Amino acid sequence: MTYIVKRLGQGVLTVFLTVSTVFILIRLAPGNPAVAYAGPLATSAQLAQVRKQFGLDQPLIVQYGTFIRQLLSGNLGTSYSFQAPAIQVVLERLPFTLTLAFASILLAAIVSIPLGVWMARRTDTKKELGVNVVSIAGQSMPDFWTGILLLSVFAVVFPILPASGFATWAGLVLPTVTVAILQVALISRLVRREMAANLAAPYLTIARSRGVSERALTWKYAMGNSAIPVFTALGTRFAAMLNGVVVVEVVFGWPGVGSLIVRALATRDYPLIQATVLITALLAVAVQLVVDLAYPLLDPRVRLGKASAS
Repeated sequence: MTYIVKRLGQGVLTVFLTVSTVFILIRLAPGNPAVAYAGPLATSAQLAQVRKQFGLDQPLIVQYGTFIRQLLSGNLGTSYSFQAPAIQVVLERLPFTLTLAFASILLAAIVSIPLGVWMARRTDTKKELGVNVVSIAGQSMPDFWTGILLLSVFAVVFPILPASGFATWAGLVLPTVTVAILQVALISRLVRREMAANLAAPYLTIARSRGVSERALTWKYAMGNSAIPVFTALGTRFAAMLNGVVVVEVVFGWPGVGSLIVRALATRDYPLIQATVLITALLAVAVQLVVDLAYPLLDPRVRLGKASAS
């Protein structure tokens, strides 16, 4: 319980520092939200009225104090561009990002774990080298390029899948595959490294001499000892995707948090940017906490408080 309270405290501090940093940085960045809201043809009087309406005419420290009060009350103000509570706008988009992130990490796990095990069992062979080269290529390929290629082939040349949006479940396929390709490349190489080290460990040599089957050696013993780093990698990648896979969402017109933050930045919508960062930071911290709490389930030898230090 002490460990959980400590981790919760760390999470709250992380979220607070994150949103506070974003609050300062977006106000130091070039651009004028009053001009973005009122339009380039607005008069000086109109711009002054907009700044007063949204409290932008106040000193930065006063604006920060207002932001903290709103943060503690759970109300981050009204979105300039949507004219609706910023939190509400983010929560309406969040299910789309959660769906894409969950589908992508699930596909990545289904492909990368068996692939990594296959590579580990064929270490230093030509087959393993070929697959490793392909995985490095997949890791090096930018998301937007992968997305454009898939879009060109499966939505233009062979129009069998939707090009954008989420009108049907078929619209989930191309964005999911695009995001998963990078995750497969990263996680399969991690699985390969961990499994290769465990398969060569002395305890497996002893177990093999006692007649334990290769299947049990691979999936029960070696994978059992590789479970924590692999699960940690999956959790970390999933948490990162909750911030919105911005490029992929823009390429496929996906109505998630990533495309929302692009619009918010373009219009200097301060409340919307702050609400997006708050929600995604909370989710990322929650995922990391769940990953930490799962360690004893993956390996009974692990005690909470020692897993993260090891």
